Amino acid sequence: MTQLGLPEDIHACLFDLDGVVTKTAVVHAAAWKEMFDAFLRERDGEDYRPFDAAADYDEYVDGRPRADGVRTFLASRGIDLPDGAPDDPPGAQTVHGLGNRKNGLVLEKIRTDGVEAYDGTLRYLEAVRAHGLSTAIVSSSANCRDVLRAIGAEHFFDVRIDGVVAAERELPGKPRPDTFLAAAGDLGIEPAAAAVFEDALAGMEAGRAGRFGYVVGVDRVGQSDALYAHGADVVVKDLDELGGRE
Repeated sequence: MTQLGLPEDIHACLFDLDGVVTKTAVVHAAAWKEMFDAFLRERDGEDYRPFDAAADYDEYVDGRPRADGVRTFLASRGIDLPDGAPDDPPGAQTVHGLGNRKNGLVLEKIRTDGVEAYDGTLRYLEAVRAHGLSTAIVSSSANCRDVLRAIGAEHFFDVRIDGVVAAERELPGKPRPDTFLAAAGDLGIEPAAAAVFEDALAGMEAGRAGRFGYVVGVDRVGQSDALYAHGADVVVKDLDELGGRE
């Protein structure tokens, strides 16, 4: 498996979506910032402390299910809101209301600007498939299938565990390993024989907690040290660095 930069005993690859396959992590960060800044400004006035689209996003939001991201960031500011209901309107002052407001913003940004894939990841996926490894997409996004279809990449994956599937199966999100474990289970692969590909610190923790055979950190924003600290076995800026090109 040296052509893929993976240990010989790896038989499946589990990929995160945003920031690994698609260039949508920055879109999500912008949507989170727009939503949280509006909420904080309304709550605290013009002296509010803005959401940091780098530090706060990486620490509290990235990779987590939407509602968990809202709760975790608000807790960091000492703010406690009622959960509300999953179908709360975007204007509701609840965890789900804020989450739905953010989702509306990210969908608007994607509709306006489109979705791009990382070419290095698509080449790596082609190589992984050519070598006979099983593949899964593991994402907290409820929009995962639509995004994959938009970039013509749905066929690369044998299994999809996303926000929709996680809700149906009542799987806790990252940093818990349950969604990755579910993907490995659906592929019929033991965690020790699977590699996790993630750009989020919560994803690194999930890979480590699930005792996966190899955890690849994808560093798009200059957080290599943090990715290693949270559980990466190797960190690359692009999956091309691992190999896989003919």
